[in-house]
Amino acid sequence: MYPTITDLLKDLFGINLPMPIQSFGFFVAISFLLANYFFGKELFRKETEGLMFTNMKKILVGKKVSVIELGTSFLVAFLLAYKIVGMILNYDEFTHNPQHFLLSYEGSFIGGLLGGAISAYLKFKEKDKEKLATPIWKDLVMHPHEYVGNMTIIAAISGIIGAKIFHNLENWDEFMADPIDGLISFSGLTMYGGLILGSISVIYYANKNNLYVPHVIDSSAPSIMLAYGTGRIGCQLSGDGDWGINNLAPKPNWMSFLPDWMWSFSYPHNVISEGIPISECEGSHCNMLANPVWPTPFYESIMCIVLFFVLWSIRKKIKTPGVLFSIFLILNGTERFLIEKIRVNTEYNILGGVTQAEIISTILFFLGVVGIFYFNKLERKKQTIAH
Repeated sequence: MYPTITDLLKDLFGINLPMPIQSFGFFVAISFLLANYFFGKELFRKETEGLMFTNMKKILVGKKVSVIELGTSFLVAFLLAYKIVGMILNYDEFTHNPQHFLLSYEGSFIGGLLGGAISAYLKFKEKDKEKLATPIWKDLVMHPHEYVGNMTIIAAISGIIGAKIFHNLENWDEFMADPIDGLISFSGLTMYGGLILGSISVIYYANKNNLYVPHVIDSSAPSIMLAYGTGRIGCQLSGDGDWGINNLAPKPNWMSFLPDWMWSFSYPHNVISEGIPISECEGSHCNMLANPVWPTPFYESIMCIVLFFVLWSIRKKIKTPGVLFSIFLILNGTERFLIEKIRVNTEYNILGGVTQAEIISTILFFLGVVGIFYFNKLERKKQTIAH
C-alpha cells in the first residue's frame, strides 16, 4: 500500500521525495478535477444544442475598494502565508504529521504579515484601476458552464463535510472515543455522505442562479459516477479501511492470469495501521491484515468507471431532463448494495442487521425509479401545455 505519494514514487521509481500528500487525498482531488471537466463539457453541450440558456447577473462596476474587501483579502492571505511559510521553514515536522501541523497554531507570523500586506495592496490597485466617478450597474451574461467552478468547489466542501458526518454517524462509538481525530482525520470518509450533501448543495446553488435543475443534475450524473470510481482508487492504494470481509477461498482458475491481490489482499502498509506487524518493517505504516480480504475498493473503481462510460454513451439519447440522473441513482444504488455483501461495515441493529450504505443505496434505487416516472410525467405535462 501507498499511504502517501512519496511511498508510491519510492516503490515504483526509486525516488525518495518527501511530500506530505496522502494518496487518498490525491485521488479525491483528481476525482473533483475530472468531475469538473466532464460536468462543464456536458453543460456546454446542452447550451450549444439549445437545451440550456444564458442568464443575466447584475454587477456594480467602478465602486472603490471597501474596508471589508481589504480586510478579507489581508486575512485570507495572512492565514495562507502563515501556514505555507511555516511549512517551508519546518518541512520535516510538516511531512511527519500534516494534519497536526495544519490544525495547530504553528506557522510564520512574519510570513503571514507579508502575504496579507501584499494581497491587500494588490486588491487596492485592482479596484483603483476600475474605479469610476459614479459606480454603475451592468448586466453580465452568464453561460451555464461558467457556474461549474463554483459548483465544484461547493460540492467539494459540502461533500467532505457530508462524508465526515455520515462516517461519524456510522461509527458513533469510535467518534465518541476520539472526537477530535474523528473530525480532523483525512481518512474516514463515507462516500454516500459526500454524495448526498454535495448534491443538495449544488442543486440549491443551481436553483438560486436560475439554472434548470433537471438539466444540471443530468449533466452531473456521469461526472459523479467517474469521481466515485476515481476516489475509490485512492481507497485501494492507501488501504483506508474500506475493504471487504475475509476471503480465504483459493483464487479461481479463470482468474489465474490476474494478480493475486485482485482476488484477495492483506493490505500491507495500510494507512490506518490495521492488523498485525510486518516483520523487519520500519516506519509509520508497518501493519497488514491477519487474513486476506476482498479488495472491494478496486471492484468499485472498475464498476463505477464502466458505469461512467455507460452513462456518457447514452446521455445524448435520453431526451427527458432528469431521467439520466434517475438512471444514475438506480445504477449507483445497485452497485453499492451488491458490494456491501462482501464489504466490512458497521451494521445497525434493525431488520436483522443492515448497513448505512445498504439503507441509502436502497433509497437511491427507489428514488431513481420514482424519478423516471416523475420526470417523464413532468415532460408530458410541459408538452401538453406548449401545444
